Amino acid sequence: MPFDFRRFDIYRKVPKDLTQPTYTGAIISICCCLFILFLFLSELTGFITTEVVNELYVDDPDKDSGGKIDVSLNISLPNLHCELVGLDIQDEMGRHEVGHIDNSMKIPLNNGAGCRFEGQFSINKVPGNFHVSTHSATAQPQNPDMTHIIHKLSFGDTLQVQNVHGAFNALGGADRLTSNPLASHDYILKIVPTVYEDKSGKQRYSYQYTVANKEYVAYSHTGRIIPAIWFRYDLSPITVKYTERRQPLYRFITTICAIIGGTFTVAGILDSCIFTASEAWKKIQLGKIH
Repeated sequence: MPFDFRRFDIYRKVPKDLTQPTYTGAIISICCCLFILFLFLSELTGFITTEVVNELYVDDPDKDSGGKIDVSLNISLPNLHCELVGLDIQDEMGRHEVGHIDNSMKIPLNNGAGCRFEGQFSINKVPGNFHVSTHSATAQPQNPDMTHIIHKLSFGDTLQVQNVHGAFNALGGADRLTSNPLASHDYILKIVPTVYEDKSGKQRYSYQYTVANKEYVAYSHTGRIIPAIWFRYDLSPITVKYTERRQPLYRFITTICAIIGGTFTVAGILDSCIFTASEAWKKIQLGKIH
């Protein structure tokens, strides 16, 4: 007797003459297909869209930086001549640099009466400060005006990612033009290391920061007022990491199968219940007639 391979068919077919189409079944089938299409498009959108997840951990993420952080500063002092503007850097490792000029540019404003300072420099990963002042000028002005606008202050790589919202330029747009011209400004920054890893595994290292500020009038030992714009910073031991992820293909396929199977199963149960109830009602009506 030849072996019948058809015995392994678990999807046995019902002859068409033993099936009965109904209007209710047609309506349920159409609704079922529309529902499956809606869920499929929703899952497809989620599969295509890149998800950004974040995590926190304690570590120095950029160990290849040599213990340095790149800083970008852009600030306007509309009432202070460019020859008086200077950048000083100092920290707890003993660095004390007065009049830093590397990778910096001074742009005259208001017909030379003011100055816009743009600079890129690096700081050590230890507490310290950098400040804009007249300390490096050969001759100190009598009444230096430190009113200013901060256009940009950022650390590390620039992140322009839609799904990441953070304080990467928290001082951008800070306006102190109405402040006391002779006042010093103290910005206390808490810098938080931030890592962004894209789908290819490439990492970019940036830094978010929170800021608190105060304004005061400072006098030197000679009694003169010497205002400055201070940026005092400290680093947080906590690192924030953002990772781009996309839903795996196997999970997408599993979800689609679950949607199709689950929807047809529920629709079949619903149609069977309606059909059974309809047939029972017909029998009751026929019994009343006879």
